[in-house]
Amino acid sequence: MNARMPDSTDASASDIERPRPSDGTARFGSDALADMLRALDVEFIALTPGASFRGLHDSLVNHLGNERPRMLLAVHEETAVAIAHGYARVTGRPMAVALHANVGLMHATMAIFNAWCDRVPMLLLGGVGPMDAVQRRPWVDWIHTARDLGALVRGYTKWDDQPSSVPAALEAMLRGWQIAQTAPQGPVYVCLDATIQEQPLDATVALPDIARFRRPATAAPPAEAVTQAARALAKAKRPLILIGRVSNARDDWRARVELTERLGARVVTDLKTGATFPTQHPLHPCAPGMFASSDAAPLVRDADVILSLDWIDLAGTLKVACNGEWPAATIIQCSLDAYCHNGYSMDYQSLPPADISMLASPDALVRALLEVAGPRSGTEWPTASQSQSTPATNAPDAPGIRIEEMARVTVDTLAVHAPSYIRLPIGWPGQFCRFDDPLDYIGFDGGGGLASGPGMAVGAAIALSRTDRLPVAILGDGDYLMGVTAIWTAVHYRVPLLVIVANNHSFFNDELHQERTARVRERPVENRWIGMRMSDPPLDLARLAEGQGAIGIGPVADVAAYEKALVSAVEQVKAGATCVIDVHVAPEYARAVSSALLRNIPK
Repeated sequence: MNARMPDSTDASASDIERPRPSDGTARFGSDALADMLRALDVEFIALTPGASFRGLHDSLVNHLGNERPRMLLAVHEETAVAIAHGYARVTGRPMAVALHANVGLMHATMAIFNAWCDRVPMLLLGGVGPMDAVQRRPWVDWIHTARDLGALVRGYTKWDDQPSSVPAALEAMLRGWQIAQTAPQGPVYVCLDATIQEQPLDATVALPDIARFRRPATAAPPAEAVTQAARALAKAKRPLILIGRVSNARDDWRARVELTERLGARVVTDLKTGATFPTQHPLHPCAPGMFASSDAAPLVRDADVILSLDWIDLAGTLKVACNGEWPAATIIQCSLDAYCHNGYSMDYQSLPPADISMLASPDALVRALLEVAGPRSGTEWPTASQSQSTPATNAPDAPGIRIEEMARVTVDTLAVHAPSYIRLPIGWPGQFCRFDDPLDYIGFDGGGGLASGPGMAVGAAIALSRTDRLPVAILGDGDYLMGVTAIWTAVHYRVPLLVIVANNHSFFNDELHQERTARVRERPVENRWIGMRMSDPPLDLARLAEGQGAIGIGPVADVAAYEKALVSAVEQVKAGATCVIDVHVAPEYARAVSSALLRNIPK
C-alpha cells in the first residue's frame, strides 16, 4: 500500500478566497443581480470562470465580498453542476451555478440532464452576449454569443428565460428559484446578457419583496382518491409498497415506517434514489439494487395491492417482474412526475397501469393514509425475513478483490464512523446496504452519465460537513476518471471526503452488453473486453488524486491492505483531508446485480 500525502497548509477554510474590502454600494446591473442571490439566501454559487458573466463575478467578489453566496471554483462546468446536484441531494435546496456563454453550457449539459432526471433543483445562471452586436469585441464575443441559448437545455430544464433588463432579470431569477423548488423539482436556466450585467445603474433598483412571492404549496391528495386507496389497502391480503422519489425528512421517513407496519405490507426500495426506508426492517425483505432483484419479482407477482410512491420506472419494474405482463394487483400510483414530462426526453419511462392514480406528493399521501388506516391483521404474506446472500470469498485466481468482499470490508470497517454513502457503483451488492436513516445513502445521479460521481461527492460532502457524518463516495473507475478534477475543488475548499474507487480497469457495464450481444449473435464472448479495458498501461488513480492535492492511497489489491488503507483514510478525513483509495477489484458485478442487469438487457 502506498500513501501519498499532499503538501500541508495552515490555511483554514474560512481564510480561502477572501477579497480585500471594497465599496459595497450597488452601482452596476450585476450588483443588483448579486443582491438578488443573497436575498434568495443562496449559500453557494459553483462556477468555472468565463467572460460572459465577468460583471456578475465582480459583483459577487467586490460588492458582496464573496459571502452568501460564496463561490466554489470548479475546473469544468460539468463538475460545477454536479457539485450543485450533490449539495441539493443532501439539503433539498438549490445551489446556483454560473455557466459561460455557449461553450460553458455545452460542457455542462450532461450534468444538467442528470439533475433533470433526478428531479433535483438548481438555479443555472448563464452569461451571453453582448446581444447588441455593436458592443461585441472582435472574434471571441461573436463565437460565444447565441440567439437562444436556452434551446440547448430546454428539453431537460423546467424553465428558461433570457431577460432584457435588470428588473426583468431580477424577476426571472425569483421566478426560476420558485419553479426549481416546486415539485417535481428540477434545474432552471436564466441567461444574463453581458450588457445588463455591466450597465451602470441610474438609481437604486428595488429588489422584489421575497416574503410576498411564496412558491406554491403542493396540492393535497384528493379525498376521494385517498378513500379509495385506503379501502383497497384495508382489504389487501398481500399489500406491497414500492418507495421511489420521496423526501429525506426524518418525519416522513418515520411516517413511511408507521404506515408499512400498520398495513403489514412488504416494502421494496432501490438505489436510484437515496435511502427511503430502513433496509434491515423485517418488512423490507429484499436487498436494494439499481434494478429489481429476483427476490423482489415474486413480491410484485404475488401482491394483490401495489402502492407506488413515485417509483422510478413503475411500468418497467412491473413488466420485468411479471415476464412482460401486467400484474393482477390493484395499482395505486401517487406521483407528481407527469407535470414535467415532455416530448424531448424519454426519462418518463413506459406508461404504467394505475387503477387509482393521483397527482400529489407521495409523502402527503402517506400522512393522509395514516389518518384513516387502522391496524390490519390476517395478512397472507409469509413471515417476513431478510434474504441474505453468503459473501463471496476472494478466489485465488481473481485479479483483485471480489466486489462482495470489498463491500463487506467497507461496511464493517466504517460502521462505527457514521458513514454517509454519497454514491455506490452499479455493481454494489445490495445485502451490504444497511440504511437506517435518510443520510445513510444519498442516491444516484439520475441520468446515468459518467463523470457525475466526483462532483456530486464534493457537493454532498460540503453539505454534510455541518453534520457528524463521514462522507464516503464509492465510485467506479470510469466515473472517477472522467470527473477526477472535482477532487481539486474539494482539496481547495478543505472539504473532508473519502472517495473509494472500485477499479476493475474496465468500462465493465459495457463488457456485459458486448457479451450479451455476442451470445445472441453466436460470436466469441471472449472478445468482450476489446475497446473496454484500461489496463495497458494501468491507470494510477491514487497518483491522479495526488495531482489534485488530495491524499492518494493505493493501489491496494488484497483484503488486508484494503482494511489498513481504510483505517488510515478515515483518520485523514476526520482531520479534514480529502482522501482517495484506489482499490483493484475483480472485473465482475455482485452476483445478484449481474443477474438483474441481464434480465433488464433486451434480447
